[in-house]
Amino acid sequence: MSNSNTRTRTTEKEQTEEQTDETLDCPECGGNVVVDDEHGETVCTDCGLVIEEDSVDRGPEWRAFDAKEKDEKSRVGAPTTNMMHDKGLSTNIDWRDKDAYGNALSGKQRKKMQRLRKWNERFRTRDSKERNLKQALGEIDRMASALGLPENVRETASVIYRRALDENLLPGRSIEGVSTASVYAAARQAGVPRSLDEITEVSRVEKSEIARTYRYVVRELGLEVQPADPESYVPRFASSLELSEEAERRARELLQNAKEQGVHSGKSPVGLAAAAVYAAALLTNEKTTQAAVSEVADISEVTIRNRYHELLEAEQDIPVA
Repeated sequence: MSNSNTRTRTTEKEQTEEQTDETLDCPECGGNVVVDDEHGETVCTDCGLVIEEDSVDRGPEWRAFDAKEKDEKSRVGAPTTNMMHDKGLSTNIDWRDKDAYGNALSGKQRKKMQRLRKWNERFRTRDSKERNLKQALGEIDRMASALGLPENVRETASVIYRRALDENLLPGRSIEGVSTASVYAAARQAGVPRSLDEITEVSRVEKSEIARTYRYVVRELGLEVQPADPESYVPRFASSLELSEEAERRARELLQNAKEQGVHSGKSPVGLAAAAVYAAALLTNEKTTQAAVSEVADISEVTIRNRYHELLEAEQDIPVA
């Protein structure tokens, strides 16, 4: 009985190999056969005979031209992110009481889903550290949205806060203060700085606490934060005031000349940028007022006037108005 089964299996294996060999040979010339997934055809590489067409393409319907694009389009779930306390690896249960087809759930099912949501939320934040992180990352996302900061800044701010939490820098400081300092540092590192006054407007802590916590976090974590460049504020101010590219270019020239003359030393970069934008608008005959620039830059008109005269004095070929 055993020998009979062995012979049967051997025969089936040989038949399978023969069928495989037949499918790999061209029926016309006996040449090699390949499957062209792009066109859904099976063709002979020697004579070009199309043996099979309109085959089922089991690959993705999208095309990718490099590895990065392939990773972005692959459907293997959402990527991990530092902007969520669990890095996006936990399960999320929708708050709507509907099934996959959009139909309302029964009363029994609604109660079941409510219990599942409650326990899921408890498991997601199992200890005080995770609850702390969840609250802080929510604050970071809220402030970054209010300030119009890009996603890479939010990611960097989340990493800074995680490092502060891991190195035990939070005792004696508020969660909101450290998260605000993280956003301020991340924005400066990414080259899209926001002034301390702008940060204070969207934060829940005082300006003095933000500045104090920022200095502490930068010092303890050894962050490399370059001094804010006044030119980095110019595009945002010019865009908000609807000024032309010529005015923006002229403002950059004024700031570059001020750096060469040393006028920028000890001055607020926001004030210099606002004054440069105002001066450039006048030099290019574009209508704007000190009040409008003051509102956009969130700085006083007195500061704009003082910096405005200093910039024009540094510009040797332009008389002071």
